[in-house]
Amino acid sequence: MTKKLHLAILAPALLLSGCISFGSEPPPSLLTLTPAATAPAGSGASSAAGTAIVLQEFEAPSALDVTRVPVQVTDTELAYLKDAVWVEKPARLFRRLIAETIRTRSNRVVVDGDDPGVLADNRLTGTMRQFGYDARTSSVVVVFDAVRPGEGSSVTTRRFEAVVPGVAADVASVGPALNQAANDVAAQVADWVS
Repeated sequence: MTKKLHLAILAPALLLSGCISFGSEPPPSLLTLTPAATAPAGSGASSAAGTAIVLQEFEAPSALDVTRVPVQVTDTELAYLKDAVWVEKPARLFRRLIAETIRTRSNRVVVDGDDPGVLADNRLTGTMRQFGYDARTSSVVVVFDAVRPGEGSSVTTRRFEAVVPGVAADVASVGPALNQAANDVAAQVADWVS
């Protein structure tokens, strides 16, 4: 083929590439949650159905059921922190964090997933009530309402909360503070289910 033929074939593709946009610019980084401690590689456990625990999907209000970090501006006004984007929805990240925390702090078999066929008598679910930044107090707030079966046919609930004060309203400060608060709540939940 000649150079002219190559250019004739490539020209429409080059012109078209300037017209196509595959979305907005990605953020410089993505936020995630990391557990304070993790189970070592090769570790495992087995237990009876009575001591194993299944973590079912956590609920979240619409303001938290996104990959953005909410900022409570006033009692009735909510915004989102600029450039703060989770790698996935925070309820899923938080569920995995709690699962890993229970796994490392107890000898229980922990199943983190939505498989209803898992034979475990104990189940943990709940709702994330707050998981973001409060501009009024310059703090990060995590509030989680946990639900699990109680004795017999009863149900037990408990609210867990962690606050990290004195946090600047930027991604570099809010991300680590949310991770710290989430680990605090995860440890509280792990102690409760032990």
